[in-house]
Amino acid sequence: MTQSPAIPLPPPEERRCLREAASLTQAQLAARVGVSRETVRAWEAGRTSPRGRRRQAYAQLLTSLAEKTAAQEPAPEVAAEGKGAVEVEVEVEVEGEVTACQQDLLTPAQAFDALYAFCAPTLVRQTYLLTGRRELARESVEHAFQLAWQRWPEVARDRDPAGWVRATAYDCALSPWHRFRPRYRHPEPPPADASDRALLDVLLTLPPPQRRTLLLYDGVGLDLPETAAETEASTPATAKRLLHARATVAERLPALSDPGELHRRLAELGATERLRAAKPVTVRDGSERRARFWTRAAIAFTVALIGTTTLTLRTAPTHYEPPVPPGEAVLGVPPRVAPGPLSETQQKLRDKLHAQMQHGPEKLAPQAG
Repeated sequence: MTQSPAIPLPPPEERRCLREAASLTQAQLAARVGVSRETVRAWEAGRTSPRGRRRQAYAQLLTSLAEKTAAQEPAPEVAAEGKGAVEVEVEVEVEGEVTACQQDLLTPAQAFDALYAFCAPTLVRQTYLLTGRRELARESVEHAFQLAWQRWPEVARDRDPAGWVRATAYDCALSPWHRFRPRYRHPEPPPADASDRALLDVLLTLPPPQRRTLLLYDGVGLDLPETAAETEASTPATAKRLLHARATVAERLPALSDPGELHRRLAELGATERLRAAKPVTVRDGSERRARFWTRAAIAFTVALIGTTTLTLRTAPTHYEPPVPPGEAVLGVPPRVAPGPLSETQQKLRDKLHAQMQHGPEKLAPQAG
């Protein structure tokens, strides 16, 4: 009996892109296929591969997501200008054939606006869970996207632009310098629901590394290696942080000891808060204003430095005058008393006398009257 060949699947990175393009979480996709969220996470990471009926169901679901994405998103042809065009191409391999789902030429501004519209609303809610402050969450996300626009050629070519912006926003939100700002010295009003307040209080009691690891793994849905890479830690250290964070949450909130329930509550807590992000045009304009400000500040500092150096060179002495050493006794003979160092007035007088004629004034000859 011959075995039927395995159904071709897209690469792991494209599987994740198709799921995110359809606005599906790993838990939602797992429910459609009939597996656990950890299994979907392993499929998208490339650690394991589905087999049998699960492989067939997974391939059919990815094919439908690709067709739905291609049908919903138009493909305008826009000339490349400014910083260059970004070519987006998603290919799905089905039954040995490669089908192009989308191939758009977007200007840098359009590509940035698409990334902002896709990531900013969710990222603001995630950053709020990380800090417990609404205004700080919006400010951190806007700052991250402003940096992304300043480095857009680099971010556009990154393997995961959304991950780049997320890591930058988290770093900005967890900066210890915010505690010195007057507007962030007092706590903000907590959520209205008692269960939401309890969960947020538990999250804020966690150390920042554990809080960030828990949010990335159980909130965002990253796997352990990706969480370790984004937090700049080793995989074993990340696993220990995750276990400690889960143990703390389960100790204070026993109902959230299940990771699936914790994931659901984190999503609900972020969705209950009305957190709105600024428009992408406003963020791009703010980034350009910030870039112009720092450019002008750098030019002004350079000019001031050049002027200070020039003034120092013009006014500094041209030679070194050693100080008069103190006298010493020789064979019991006391040292001769010598005058001390000249003052500025005396030095000017000495220079004036040296500049005059050395032979003195002319002699007066008497004349007979």
